[in-house]
Amino acid sequence: MKLLRFGPKGHERPGLLDANGVLRDLSGLLPDLTPDHLGRAALDKLASVDPARLPAIEGAVRLAPVVAGIGKMICVGLNYSDHAAESGMAVPSEPVLFTKSTSAIVGCNDAVVLPRDSAKSDWEVELGVVIGTRARYVEPEDALDHVAGYCVVNDLSEREYQLERGGQWDKGKGCDTFGPVGPWLVTADEVPDPQNLDLWLEVNGKRYQDGNTRTMVFTVAQLVSYISRFMTLNPGDVISTGTPPGVGLGQKPQPVYLRPGDRIVLGIEGLGQQNQTVHAWDPALIDA
Repeated sequence: MKLLRFGPKGHERPGLLDANGVLRDLSGLLPDLTPDHLGRAALDKLASVDPARLPAIEGAVRLAPVVAGIGKMICVGLNYSDHAAESGMAVPSEPVLFTKSTSAIVGCNDAVVLPRDSAKSDWEVELGVVIGTRARYVEPEDALDHVAGYCVVNDLSEREYQLERGGQWDKGKGCDTFGPVGPWLVTADEVPDPQNLDLWLEVNGKRYQDGNTRTMVFTVAQLVSYISRFMTLNPGDVISTGTPPGVGLGQKPQPVYLRPGDRIVLGIEGLGQQNQTVHAWDPALIDA
């Protein structure tokens, strides 16, 4: 299934994308798509519903973050060796972890608002992993059993804040609107091999990132297992698994960073596409 949430902020409703590409309204069956609906039994129940019996969603709608009430978003740094090289950093011997503030999470096509006085905001297309059942000290061979599905994430990053402001990556990762998630939550049964997905990103029509998850340093299963040794992963938590090369920081001869008016388009094979416009600092765009 391709599950989704739609509607204005604060009034989101659950839905799905049917086999013909029609958005369908699930709100007659559940009030919202929350962590309580991500377990295997709940997903099997939703899968048994005939989409043709659900109301079609008419007209253009906002696509919201794929799960309501995401508890935490754990990100993995330098998880593609060629991205580590372009960043001038060593390939890690263990996963590099940081958190992205939940206040950064927005819908896949919502406005990207640059922080005040930002000069080095950057893009990162990433595979997102949505946890479906609690994971605590799980083994790699069992780790994927805890995954509800997958989604597209843009791990936007302010590089000055991340790298030049006294340490801790979280400063540059958690800015408002810097975590677009979606458009769909594609359930794990439709992604037989998360280690063989093409992913790409363009800015103003130029393709900067073009990679495949097969080149991850640490696989999805390894990441879920590893992270579960440091914290409990709960249903609805999201792991953003790292980015392939081609970020703005790594461009030669000079880095390229986002500016107001830029258009970002990114996607992952089978998981959908995001479209964002970059704006100068304007809290009204964040709070609308």
